[in-house]
Amino acid sequence: MRTDRLWLREFTTGDLDLLIALNSDPEVMWFLTKGVPYTVEENREFLETVIAEYPRHPGYGVFAGFRRDTDEFIGWFAAHPTHDQPVTSPEIGYRLMRTAWGFGFATEASRALIERAFADLGATRVWAETMAVNARSRSVMAKLGMRHVDTWYGEWDDPVPGSEQGEVVYEITREQWLASRSHTLRS
Repeated sequence: MRTDRLWLREFTTGDLDLLIALNSDPEVMWFLTKGVPYTVEENREFLETVIAEYPRHPGYGVFAGFRRDTDEFIGWFAAHPTHDQPVTSPEIGYRLMRTAWGFGFATEASRALIERAFADLGATRVWAETMAVNARSRSVMAKLGMRHVDTWYGEWDDPVPGSEQGEVVYEITREQWLASRSHTLRS
């Protein structure tokens, strides 16, 4: 998949070093692990899980993202069904190298994945979630036309500071997406 500035592809078994680099940055990992890097084994398990999902849900998945101008790996972008949601309700996600923050890459790639989910894969709803205090991720969700629909509170063994403010869920439905496209085409 290509966007104006990015290209996305399925991960391969040879991509372990890319994930290790991404998941070793304490700032990248802050909202997930309080900055603790994933171990090599955790990265390997993540990679194996991602690769195993491609044939189960064709068109969906977690994709390695690269800048088109430099071929630099910048992180991953996802649109995939989760264990507790139907295939027609994929979750959007992203994790970017710190050097790729602030350039609109998360919005650009996620917009393309949402388009694919609704236009080609039959999605009826696309959703995402993050910590309420993760302002950057929430901003991406809003730019994608997603709306805040829920806040929930979990109990964690080793909570990240701010987790007491809850997790927020954003979504965009097929109807909302179609209406936004129709408005864009009329403008």
